[in-house]
Amino acid sequence: MLLGDVLELRHGPLRDALAVAAEPLGVLGRALGAEGEAVILAGNHDHALIDGWSARRGLGPLRRLEAQQAVDWAADEPLGELARMLSPARVAAAYPGLWLRDDVYATHGHYLDLHLTVPTLERLATGVMRRVAALDGAGPQGAQDYELVLAPLYAWVHALAQHVDPARGALMHGGSVRGWRALAGDGRRGLRARASAWALPLAVAGLNALGLGPLRPQLSGGELRRAGLRAMGEVVTRLGVGGGWVIFGHTHRAGPLDLDDGGEWLAGASGPGAVTRLVNCGCWVSEPAFLSPDPRTSPYRPGFCVLVDEQGPPQLVNLLDGFEARAPA
Repeated sequence: MLLGDVLELRHGPLRDALAVAAEPLGVLGRALGAEGEAVILAGNHDHALIDGWSARRGLGPLRRLEAQQAVDWAADEPLGELARMLSPARVAAAYPGLWLRDDVYATHGHYLDLHLTVPTLERLATGVMRRVAALDGAGPQGAQDYELVLAPLYAWVHALAQHVDPARGALMHGGSVRGWRALAGDGRRGLRARASAWALPLAVAGLNALGLGPLRPQLSGGELRRAGLRAMGEVVTRLGVGGGWVIFGHTHRAGPLDLDDGGEWLAGASGPGAVTRLVNCGCWVSEPAFLSPDPRTSPYRPGFCVLVDEQGPPQLVNLLDGFEARAPA
């Protein structure tokens, strides 16, 4: 399963992203072979993959979007291109998630942006869109409500990327990363390093007063992790997918790892049988801004995946650990 953000559609035109994807997806498809299957989920960076399917749903009878929906595509749509790249493997698509087993649900995880308490750029943008969409105070009650807020935001960013001047394309790159550097601090240039002790709480209080919260004036890698897990726990409850394991990505922070507090990775622990165990599959994009001083042990290092067998807990592994040592000279 490719758990969303298979393509980067925020940095430039779709044709460029498809050109970059052809070789690695071709390798994956040949490795799977005709007996294998690749399942594609859309994330926030490639939400446009489901545009055609969403439009066809809008032409039919009114139906609420459930936690698992099969996605179809036409041959000339982006998903059709990906299916050809993954040949000879069989290809399926789902959104916003898929039950891998009766007790294992997988989704990209971008819905958690509505519940983050860290004032990231994505979180502030979703706060604005929630006001525009006039979502009531109870918040999203299912996948349809999440899409009401997020889909227009993603469509705007995607449309902008399709028309951006290639010479100015760098303006579209790494917005979330640059925003986090500004918030958390990047040497002497970081906002955290330059702001006084009262400035951040004051700014967050102002954002909360504008109805963009609730936000907390806490900025650290640990708080980013905890806030993401709290937010994902909220999504689990609102989608009604709790009780077993939920695999997600989006935050790029793999876990739980050996040194993590296992209690942070539990959601909905309100009674017997109600506990959901969260597993984050990390990210295959190497982003130095998030790596710890020793990249070999960083939870943000690329190469993580989750193995799901017919029974037993999902296993988080890193396929690149030790790769350099094994590689021939």
